[in-house]
Amino acid sequence: MSNDIEEKQPNVECLVDNDIDASPSKHVVTKTRAAQLARSERNRQKALLLRQSKLANQQINKKDGKTSVGCTSVVDSGAGFLIEENSQVEAKKMKVTEEPAPVIAGDLTICIECDKPFLDSYLSSTYDHPVCDKCKDTEDKHSVITKSEAKETYLLSEVDLMKREPLLKCVVRRNPRNNRWGDMKLYLKLQVEKRALEVWGSEEAIEDEHEVRRKKKEDAKIKKFNKNMKQLRKEVRSSLYSVKVQGHQHSYGEEQHIGGDEYNKTCSTCGHQVTFEKM
Repeated sequence: MSNDIEEKQPNVECLVDNDIDASPSKHVVTKTRAAQLARSERNRQKALLLRQSKLANQQINKKDGKTSVGCTSVVDSGAGFLIEENSQVEAKKMKVTEEPAPVIAGDLTICIECDKPFLDSYLSSTYDHPVCDKCKDTEDKHSVITKSEAKETYLLSEVDLMKREPLLKCVVRRNPRNNRWGDMKLYLKLQVEKRALEVWGSEEAIEDEHEVRRKKKEDAKIKKFNKNMKQLRKEVRSSLYSVKVQGHQHSYGEEQHIGGDEYNKTCSTCGHQVTFEKM
């Protein structure tokens, strides 16, 4: 019996040893799974942060009227390292707002209508015409005129309006008749009248030139009308304009013997000679 007990004791020790060895492996597996879960959680948090940053950039670009995601470019600094720069941020930095210059007492302009000083006005800033906003009369005295009307009414050319010194300022507006047409250029009527007097000398010279051009237009219309009427008469009464085409008929005289079997004869009208042979 004692031998049997001694033989069974090693088996019990083996079982105890196996149980002791199994418990650390379970702890190792548990620690491994916990580390994997922690790592996956960290990766998920990083992905969420990256997605939120992209969405924030897209919202900023949409506010600026752009739909593309802001991207960074790398620039070589020339000192051994690279610099990341954002093109959109650089574009925003380039926008510089100009502030008006400080007002000084000597910079005030005197209005030519009321003789009062003023700081700024629409006519002064747009057309360099020293009139304050209180004295501005856009209906009559300070009305504007288009470039085409200035050419037709005051007989001014493109050079007179846009290149002759001092240059006349104008305001560019969209054409109200059709947006596809060219933009309108509006000039101040007072300045256009002054420029016309500089070019032509007086109002009488402008009226005389109007009369000369009107007469030329009427003469050109009459000439064109007569030409069309003549062409119409030719088409309707073509028999009156028929051209007779007839060839010259020779009237030869007597035959003259030249020698051998050759003879000739001469036209009595034009002197044409014909040589021929007789058998």
